Amino acid sequence: MAKKKKEPLETDIKRLQEKVGARKAKTDNAEGDASLRALHKRLKRAQRRKRALALRLAHARGKKKEAKPAAAPAPAPAPAVAAS
Repeated sequence: MAKKKKEPLETDIKRLQEKVGARKAKTDNAEGDASLRALHKRLKRAQRRKRALALRLAHARGKKKEAKPAAAPAPAPAPAVAAS
């Protein structure tokens, strides 16, 4: 059985937001719709996952100040090829 390739979290969240919005517009009683509730829970779970990932990355970077990259020196000119 081949593994399913994971979608990026941002596209997953965007897709879920669109689905929830469309479903909310279509239904009369949003609180009574079990499938809408399930979609909304999936959306919130994905958003929590994204926030947790951002926090883990921020903690991994630590408190070091970002070293501003010095201006990159201009590339050395290519040696001229003598025509014979």
